[in-house]
Amino acid sequence: MLTEINFDGIIGPSHNYAGLSRGNIASASHAGDVSQPRAAALQGIEKMRHNLALGLPQGFFMPLDRPDAPWLAQLGTSSEEAERHLRAQAWSASSMWAANAATVSPAPDSADGKCHLTVANLVTMPHRSHEWSGTLAQLRLAFADPAFQVHAPVPAPFGDEGAANHMRLCSGHDAAGVEIFVYGVGGGRFPARQHLDASKAIARKHRLDPARTLFIRQSDTAIQGGAFHNDVVAVANEHVLFTHETAFEDREAAHAEIRRAFPAVEIVEVPASAVSLAHAIRSYLFNAQLVSLPDGSGMGLVLPTEAQATPAVWSWLEDMIAGNGPIRRLLPVDVRQSMANGGGPACLRLRVVADPATVDPRFIADEAKLDRIADVVAAHWPEAIAPGDLASAALANDVRKARSALLAELGLGELD
Repeated sequence: MLTEINFDGIIGPSHNYAGLSRGNIASASHAGDVSQPRAAALQGIEKMRHNLALGLPQGFFMPLDRPDAPWLAQLGTSSEEAERHLRAQAWSASSMWAANAATVSPAPDSADGKCHLTVANLVTMPHRSHEWSGTLAQLRLAFADPAFQVHAPVPAPFGDEGAANHMRLCSGHDAAGVEIFVYGVGGGRFPARQHLDASKAIARKHRLDPARTLFIRQSDTAIQGGAFHNDVVAVANEHVLFTHETAFEDREAAHAEIRRAFPAVEIVEVPASAVSLAHAIRSYLFNAQLVSLPDGSGMGLVLPTEAQATPAVWSWLEDMIAGNGPIRRLLPVDVRQSMANGGGPACLRLRVVADPATVDPRFIADEAKLDRIADVVAAHWPEAIAPGDLASAALANDVRKARSALLAELGLGELD
């Protein structure tokens, strides 16, 4: 039976605030702060528990090996000797944001009846550009069943940042849907990270029906305002598109194109006059998990607590819930450590529509497994990392041992 499974990235032991992501205001504003990897990972685990308690299927992905010594070796240096910016890029724990791991097209959308995943190349940002090989190995392990087809990345220089720039509308997760690829155009002080050519290449590889595949341009206003990915200003679930007024470059044309391709769509738009783009980005209102609640009570919005703490945002949400719209529940979660590094609840997860029986069970969460993960994190993850600590060989050794301990606990030693 096909169902939507949310795979969250476990926040790794090298989690630190280096401010590496141009265009990501939260990341830049916390550059140089002292991070708390242990608290960060435990917050992520609690979010997974929260979603399990809602009755939602939940999976997870492992942190990647950090600092990335082979990548530094290609640059002729090492973690101890590298220039500060290269060292920070090698230490990055940004693979925790699983929304950037891959683009996923469920089997009902694909001509061959398989679920297709293309690992993101992330070439726009140096600190993320070396993630794809480790992520690809993990995807091929988790989705080794013939029900899946896992693809290598789109080649450079066509930037692809995965599901964070991809939405799907459907009558139900197991029904054929309309896939929406959102791309940006370069220019301005912040880069557009998703290239149109990359999105088109993925659609071809996934064997999507051109009549049910849309390519929509993200607005320059949103990108330059700090919406580095589409999922900072829009999210879709089944027949609902939840979006900010400034999300798309040509709003009216985009909405019309979406309605033509999927007439049943219900567009819930937040006007800029009620919630400014700056407030939407600061609160990560749209970087929420819009989910179908299994109890039949409609849809819920799994939000960061920052949305609750932003008066304009929370007031608009409470008015929305008081109406008769499709989104019926507001579900705040505390992921402050991830938020401070530039990623909210939706950044932490990759949505995969599949039969859970076809997924490697080592990647599927239950309460007991989350307890085991939390125990490893509590025992091995560093309590704090300051920027100057990244030069420490002892800390690098501790971080690698921590990841190895988690892999061993979950029987995933082939990823070590």
